[in-house]
Amino acid sequence: MDPAAPGLGRRDRRLVTLTCLAFAVTAEPLRAQVYAALDSGDLTIEEMLEVVLHFAVYCGWPKASNLEMQVRASWAQVQRERGEEPRPLPPRGIDDLGLNDWEARLQRGEQEFRDVNLIQAPPGDTLGYVFGHVWQRPGLSRRDRRLVTVASVGLCEAPVPIASHVGSALGSGDISRPEMDELIRHFATYAGSARAEALTAAANGTTPCP
Repeated sequence: MDPAAPGLGRRDRRLVTLTCLAFAVTAEPLRAQVYAALDSGDLTIEEMLEVVLHFAVYCGWPKASNLEMQVRASWAQVQRERGEEPRPLPPRGIDDLGLNDWEARLQRGEQEFRDVNLIQAPPGDTLGYVFGHVWQRPGLSRRDRRLVTVASVGLCEAPVPIASHVGSALGSGDISRPEMDELIRHFATYAGSARAEALTAAANGTTPCP
């Protein structure tokens, strides 16, 4: 896949690639891509940690923990190569958890759910964490999070989330149709054509053939 091909920038492709490799738990390719993203400056260490957190929501903590391990090792390597003493990962205080008032967090989560998914929010406490906290964190833009999310639901082969997140990414304008088409082409390189076909069907508003 040509990183200079039109439709997506290199940083966008990094987000999709990292998601695919983290899901596959491919140690060497994942370590190489994490290192390249940090060394090139395409992603800062703070942004990379946000990718880990967002990925965990959609693909699970075990895979995310493996990704974080590769981030830690690669960040230490980048610092050593720059002649710097490796520093711990940036600390996160309790303020990062957002509002302490649970009802207020749920309300904020409901609004974020509507803004992200373009539909009314269902009842459920998960809104307080996923949409009341993670989707609103400042470390990544909403568009960045959409790239990670679309790749994640495509990897998980979850029909309803695929239709929801592909449709809302397009409907919101956060990802244009040419960008989505290029996202799917890039995704297919790492995740295979069968999974990519489900994303294409969602983008077309159709159901993939069994």
